[in-house]
This record gives sequence, structure tokens and C-alpha cells, in this order.
Amino acid sequence: MARSVNNEWLSSSLLRPIGYVLLVLTLFDFIDILFPPKFMNPAWEFQTIGFLVERVAVPFVALGLVFYRAEYVRSQSERLLLRFLSWAALLAGVLFLLLSPLLVVDGFRLRDQINNQINIQVSQQVSQLENLENKVNQGTPQDINDAVNYINQVRPNSLNIKNPEQAKSALLSEINKVRATIRPKTEAAWADRRLALIKNTFKWLLGAVISGVLFIYIWRVTNSLK
Repeated sequence: MARSVNNEWLSSSLLRPIGYVLLVLTLFDFIDILFPPKFMNPAWEFQTIGFLVERVAVPFVALGLVFYRAEYVRSQSERLLLRFLSWAALLAGVLFLLLSPLLVVDGFRLRDQINNQINIQVSQQVSQLENLENKVNQGTPQDINDAVNYINQVRPNSLNIKNPEQAKSALLSEINKVRATIRPKTEAAWADRRLALIKNTFKWLLGAVISGVLFIYIWRVTNSLK
């Protein structure tokens, strides 16, 4: 029986320092993530919350190690530290729950930014095509030749006309085809970023809520420690 108790004490005395070290390393990691702060920047807020959620497993393990066999004899200073960590868990839980709606808001703001960037990109390309169309209608043979080269860059080998004078109708037709494909191509180019935004929003939102609840549970279990 005495040997069993001694083994329990040995395990506790070994695991606790590991837990404290993990908590200190986690603190360093979180400070590195949070500074310098860029509040009101949705991209920074969104990524920062994601980084915190993805690294939250380490403090959970650390707290489990620190509070392992907490009823064993410990110094008064360590008991005060454990009470501090217990309340810190409550604070962390509340913060993670409060970060959850901010994550959703930032996700919508980033979605709007993506949509705005798509609209700007489409508008720029449409404007460029309109200028090109005006050049074809009113320009010199050299302007038409430049337009042929541009269209061939956008739609390779779509035009193979040697005489610029004969290219006008073909060019206008190709310009209309390019104009019709601008938005679908632009949307497709941003599709991966949109999908990643949606996936990360749901993943980090669930992670933040679960982490918040677990931190509060840790506080509830450990708060009775005297």
C-alpha cells in the first residue's frame, strides 16, 4: 500500500513540472500570436482566433497535468497558484465564448471583401475591354493589330489574321466572348479562397465554443481546491 502511494506521489511530482512548462510555453506562443495587435482588422482577428483555437489543446493537457492528484500535499504557494490557474481557466473559457461571435462577424466581413475584390477585378477587366473595343472601332491599323495580340493572349490562338483591316469584325466578336467569360473565370479563381473561408469559420467556431465550455468545466471542477 505504501509503495502504491509512493508511486502516485512520484507520478504527480513528475507530471506537474511538465504541465507548468507547457503552460509557460503556451503563454509565450499566445503572446507571439497576439502581438502586435491589429484590432478592427478582420483578417488579423480571424486568423488570430484561428491560431488560438488550433493551439488550445496544449493548455488543456498542461492543466490536466498540473491539477493531477491535486489533493496530494502541496506547498501553500503552489495551492495559491493552482487557484489562480483555476480562475484563469474560467477567464479563458469566457474569452473563447466571446470570440465565437466575433469570428462569425469577421468571416462575413472577409466574405464581403472577397466579393468586393471580385467586383473590382471584373470592373477593371470590363473597362479594359471597352477601351479595346473603342480602339477597334476608331483606331488605326496599328491599334487593331495591338488588339489582335491582346485577344490572342487572353484566348490563345483564337485569332490568326494577318491583315488588320480584316480583323475588325472578328475582334469585336472575340471581345464579346471574353467579356462574357470575365465574371465566371474571376469567380472560379476566388472559389478556393471562399471555400477555405467557410471551412475555417465553421471549424474555428466549433473549436472556440467547445474550448470555452471545457475551460469553464475545468474551473468548475478545480475551484473547490482549498
